[in-house]
Amino acid sequence: MRVIVVGGGVVGTMHAWQAVERGHQVVQIEREAEARGASLRNFGQIWVSGRAGGEELETALRARELWERIGAEVPGLGFRAIGSLTPVRNAREYAVAEAAAARPDAAARGYELVTAEEAREINPALRGAFEAALWCERDAAVEPRTAQLHLREALRATGRYTFLPGREVREVVGNGAVRDDHGDVHRGDAVVLATGAWLSGLVRELVPDLPVRRVRLQMMQTAPLGEPLTTSIADADSFRYYPAYKSEALDALNAGQAQAPVAAAHKMQLLMVQRQDGGLTIGDTHEYEHPFAFDTHEDPYAYLAEVVESFLGRPLPKIHRRWAGVYAQCTDTTRVVHRQQVADGVWLVTGPGGRGMTCSPAIAETTANELGW
Repeated sequence: MRVIVVGGGVVGTMHAWQAVERGHQVVQIEREAEARGASLRNFGQIWVSGRAGGEELETALRARELWERIGAEVPGLGFRAIGSLTPVRNAREYAVAEAAAARPDAAARGYELVTAEEAREINPALRGAFEAALWCERDAAVEPRTAQLHLREALRATGRYTFLPGREVREVVGNGAVRDDHGDVHRGDAVVLATGAWLSGLVRELVPDLPVRRVRLQMMQTAPLGEPLTTSIADADSFRYYPAYKSEALDALNAGQAQAPVAAAHKMQLLMVQRQDGGLTIGDTHEYEHPFAFDTHEDPYAYLAEVVESFLGRPLPKIHRRWAGVYAQCTDTTRVVHRQQVADGVWLVTGPGGRGMTCSPAIAETTANELGW
């Protein structure tokens, strides 16, 4: 079988991985010289902890298994089974963490409510003030800026993979066939459009009423911390954002403890993970209303720095990168991904939202199974 994958981000690359792993030939086409979207502009977190139950959790847990397996084959991914800690500072936040740890699926997620002292044993860099923490053993991390590069190196080594950058696919010209902006036609037994947040052009022509929206976020990265941050870190605002934490305790938190004004205005939570070079990736904000601003706002960065410093009990290293990113999210946020046949032999796979990096291996596996690869 010959598979054409359109899109060089992590979802597209994992579809290429699944096809090659099953013995097929793959041509992957990317409109930029390299992928530049949400696949790079993210935390690199394999984030099981906050996922909704049912299909979403099952997908995330399967993806976590696949990331670990692929990471063993491709060491350059920088897969690290580091887990995560969410420190809590008062009784309301503690109650939400306690309710999460009592969920029926808490063991599958690796949840455990730990004391502040136990949290510092797990992550000694947490020298600030907090009362306890929710530990999630199943969370992990990879290096988002380089993951696709290393995956492609491994794919090329099989002799069944070709990467064509700098080509925008413009038209479906037949069963399993597309034409790019160089005028070249690429024919396969199946075409997968994994174009991420690029929802205009060909995608709009094929699906005018696509039930997917774009979301913009801001993030930053620091110079090396100078010591290991042995886990990912979230704050209690992440309880408000992720569906796994829905409970009466969360209702009480929302009713009795307002977010800081900056956090509320920018729909914020803290997520933080250490890169292999020692720097910290920190975010994030959420903007849903189009058109998005072209600039970034400074107040959220200052707020995040303050929250991080309060957990670390020390000044944050110099911030040397700031960026905004855009990802595609199903308008029905309970859906893991939008997967649709849009023409003969052509399927569109998009809209995983903030789950994209986490769930991409399992999303691609499901596509491969459904298409009979």
